[in-house]
Amino acid sequence: MKVPYLKKKPELKSCHNVEWEDNYSWIHQENILEVLQDKTKLLPEVKKYLEDENEYTDYHLKNTKNVQKILFDEIKARIKLDDESLPFKDHSYEYWTKTTAKGNYSIKLRKKIGSSEIEEIWNGDKEKEKLNVEYFGVGDLEVSNNDQYLGYSLDTKGSEYYTIYVRNIKNNKIISKKIKETSGSIIFSLDDKYLFYSKLDENHRARKIYRHKIGDFESEDELIFEEKSEAFTVSIGLSSDEKYYFINTSDHNTSEQYYFHVNEIKPNPKLIIKREKGILYSVNSWNGKFYNHTNKNAEDFKIDISETLENQNWETFIPAKKEVLIGGLSFLNNWIIRSETSDALDKLFVIDTSTNNEEELIFSDEKVCVPGVSLTQRNRDTDEVYVSYSSPKTPSRVYKYNLKTKSKTLVKEQEIPSGHNIDDYIVERIEFKSHDGRMVPLTITRHKNTKINGTANLLLYGYGSYGSSMSPSFSSTRLSLINRNIIWATAHIRGGMEKGMKWWKEGKLTNKKNTFEDYIYAAKYLIENNYTSKGKIIGMGGSAGGLLMGAVVNQAPELFLGIIMAVPFVDSLTTNLDHSLPLTVGEFDEFGNAKENKEHFDYIFSYAPYNNIKKMDYPHILITTSLSDNRVLFDEPAKFTAKLRDYKTDNNLLLLKTEMNAGHGGKSGRDGAIEEIVLDYAFALKISEKI
Repeated sequence: MKVPYLKKKPELKSCHNVEWEDNYSWIHQENILEVLQDKTKLLPEVKKYLEDENEYTDYHLKNTKNVQKILFDEIKARIKLDDESLPFKDHSYEYWTKTTAKGNYSIKLRKKIGSSEIEEIWNGDKEKEKLNVEYFGVGDLEVSNNDQYLGYSLDTKGSEYYTIYVRNIKNNKIISKKIKETSGSIIFSLDDKYLFYSKLDENHRARKIYRHKIGDFESEDELIFEEKSEAFTVSIGLSSDEKYYFINTSDHNTSEQYYFHVNEIKPNPKLIIKREKGILYSVNSWNGKFYNHTNKNAEDFKIDISETLENQNWETFIPAKKEVLIGGLSFLNNWIIRSETSDALDKLFVIDTSTNNEEELIFSDEKVCVPGVSLTQRNRDTDEVYVSYSSPKTPSRVYKYNLKTKSKTLVKEQEIPSGHNIDDYIVERIEFKSHDGRMVPLTITRHKNTKINGTANLLLYGYGSYGSSMSPSFSSTRLSLINRNIIWATAHIRGGMEKGMKWWKEGKLTNKKNTFEDYIYAAKYLIENNYTSKGKIIGMGGSAGGLLMGAVVNQAPELFLGIIMAVPFVDSLTTNLDHSLPLTVGEFDEFGNAKENKEHFDYIFSYAPYNNIKKMDYPHILITTSLSDNRVLFDEPAKFTAKLRDYKTDNNLLLLKTEMNAGHGGKSGRDGAIEEIVLDYAFALKISEKI
């Protein structure tokens, strides 16, 4: 089949007295944010190129159609399709969700406490059918405090512009005007006269908090708070004791918070602590005291406590620990539950507030597992919570746990209908030495029959940005590769927070290359220790993990059999130089500001995947993207693919698949999500010659 071709229209770019040529910059449209909402505005020439690439991908993967069907069926067979969540007890009702074998979207149910009559208040599949849309994204689904109204927000393009609706649950009638171009979150006032939401500006940044009067179809909504910095985005939430609203405004590494009382007739947000560059803080209110989760004078966070916000006198409640990330707090009348993370493993602790004694909650003897805790009810006068854990080989188990008596009852276990034997799998946690001597955690999951003699293929997953940690939780989908003798390894590389804030700092700004080096050294470790061999590794990463993939494949292509990159941030220099794009300004503290800082420019230029494509052999590459993605614009992977086609000297596969009706998170619905995983896995099996 004819290789897709994107026309070259050379543009000479320059910054800081450096010039470079970009043959494909023309595909980026000035009205790109309009294109995300209305694809008819896409340049016809670009649309044809994306469609040609899709046809080319389909052509080269046509011999995987049968295995795609097998993969789809087996992945779906591991999901309990008719399933229900555990109930959450509100004041008058119990609420829970369920999924069905036929449906793709969740159903929200409730019943009055003490009653057996179940009421369906939301059915995602029916709502999607009513709207007759291909993409159906639910941002929020909130019931009012009086249990009479349902607030919900929808994105029907994938562009993350959410419209808020409020309906009467009894008759399903819309009772308020629809509110367009919001971030999606909904907070009802405690008296249910109003709802609070954040509005997106022309650059898709949430910088204003509004209050909408429920029942009003005409009036302008009331502006409560406006953030002046283009780098910061805002959100609003209710305190744990339901006495205050907190407005949080932040970028990735600096935050500021305001508060107002729930009873204020005209909300007047008051500043808690003035923002200070590099300082993150989050204040909550409970039992007449205020708790501040902050990294002020505590790199890996601590929790301070104060009796008042008017005359603040912060004292240490939970002290800082070196390279141990101190998490937030959950409150009950007699208990406080908190978390810690170190060496890419989480721990839970419970404090008895009557004695101040603290102990760790341990529910598994597995070394590598993910514990969790959630509330069972809105009334905090209880000793019971839900606690859960999973591991790379163990499906999720949830217990109802009594903090006082320490008794536990298994209330939900993730079922694998097609069967799953945890003894068939081996999970290892090792640490390897990176280029500068830092020890990096690596989680390895394999089938017990997979030989460690260098013959196995291995999928190496990585992310390493924004302080996001990769959790070693259970994934039933990965078993489709692991059961076919492909080892799954997750590298907990710098740029995440698996080993605290320092781990993040060592993988961002002008330390970003540590992220790439850690990943490359992970690959080398796995080769040297016979988990796999050179040229048998499949790299995988999405979004900023796609930046990682682009950087490492330019740097060390010989290590890889193939690369799978989803919605990849591969034209990072161009995006960083364009301050009108939704995420750029808010990420100066993550990647730098190339436009105004020559050191940042030179550094980004030296690793940006698009700018560092070379005339050399590349491994097999599958790139997936979405037309309505506002976080990583489709033109980044499109440009990267076109340039790579021009430069690469091999005959390996280079495939670009664009979802024409989806956003950053890919297709909507359960089946849509499975289809995307299946495409990636089928590609992996094809290049591994396992089809």
